[in-house]
Amino acid sequence: MPFGLLKYGLSSRYPAEVDIPPPKALKSSYDVVIIGGGGHGLAIAYYLAKYHGITDVAVLEKAYLGGGNTARNTAVIRSNYLTSEGVRFYSESVRLFQQLSNEFDFNIMYSERGQLTLAHTDGAVRAFRQRAEVNKHFGGRTEMIDRQQIRELVPTLNLDPGHLPVLAGLWHRDGATARHDAVAWGYAKEAAKRGVEIHQLTSVEDVVIENGRLTGVKTNRGAIRCGCAIQAVAGHSSTMARKAGFRLPVVSYPLQAMVTQPVKPFLDPLVSSSALHCYVQQTSRGEVVFGGGSDPYPLYNTRSTLDLKESLITSGIEMFPFLAKAKLMRQWAGITDMTPDYSPIMGASPVQNYYLDAGWGTWGFKATPICGKTMAELIATGKTPELIAPFCLERFDHFRQINEMGATAASH
Repeated sequence: MPFGLLKYGLSSRYPAEVDIPPPKALKSSYDVVIIGGGGHGLAIAYYLAKYHGITDVAVLEKAYLGGGNTARNTAVIRSNYLTSEGVRFYSESVRLFQQLSNEFDFNIMYSERGQLTLAHTDGAVRAFRQRAEVNKHFGGRTEMIDRQQIRELVPTLNLDPGHLPVLAGLWHRDGATARHDAVAWGYAKEAAKRGVEIHQLTSVEDVVIENGRLTGVKTNRGAIRCGCAIQAVAGHSSTMARKAGFRLPVVSYPLQAMVTQPVKPFLDPLVSSSALHCYVQQTSRGEVVFGGGSDPYPLYNTRSTLDLKESLITSGIEMFPFLAKAKLMRQWAGITDMTPDYSPIMGASPVQNYYLDAGWGTWGFKATPICGKTMAELIATGKTPELIAPFCLERFDHFRQINEMGATAASH
């Protein structure tokens, strides 16, 4: 091994081929411009190139790849949603996630661990039973379990936290985690290999619309003409849409999380409680991650706050009392773009040739593969895939909302 490393280091071919080509000048035009270099934007670029042969694509990221919400989430992957539309959509995303490491030849550290959601009231138990049946119908591995089964699954969990004893649980075997930055870099690596251009530190300052059609974008590095554009900018979805001249039914809120110092492994499943507004998981490095609901007021900021820290710690200690002695290592936040029905907006916009990937709220990461694949199909063929048709913007005009309120690991 030492000789091999020395030989490699002295080789004329050193350094090795990089995953992302070095920066280059922007061209004057592209077939497709993708606004946002997070997981979704990179996935769309990759699937456009792989399945549809569209490689004249520019991904424009105002900062660094995956530096927005992709890097500011807790990396949970699941499909145990409330509606048939949601379960079908996220179930397909889980199946794609399971193959990504092989597809990229790049380890995304996918780990199937299961998710346990706790029911503290009779009403929650009834709702969970219905939820389990919807998931089973569409191929998800979800079932109700009782207190004894919960005790066997998570021996360290406090089943009687204060005034909210645990009555039952929703056990979702497909629950998993993956390394969020690895997912973004995997898509970026494979998209760049196929000819997609990735431009960091390139912000879109305006969009050019002529006769109701998008014809280009204006960036801090100059104007670009394009055949079509897609916005995938997460918490800034509504501000980007305003530049195109229309409003989105989206309000952005901070979403905070925190992590402790590493401790010995004690928790394999992801455990959540909407009644306590908290979910807990342990990473492969031993850190304990706490997350909860969004902040109660709109704000375009990724700052952390003391009140959320106190609230999450209080709930986390109710679930796992021995964590009272753990030291908090860091705290962070992302910006969630919430819609009135807590479901995303995917598809065409009121502006021709301008497409929307928005309204993901707290579950954008877990939708990364299927969002990229379906949006790429829409752009390439001009036909909306059946899987995302229910998530069109027009549903708000026709009162066909897809209510996923409360489907997250902690209530909003």
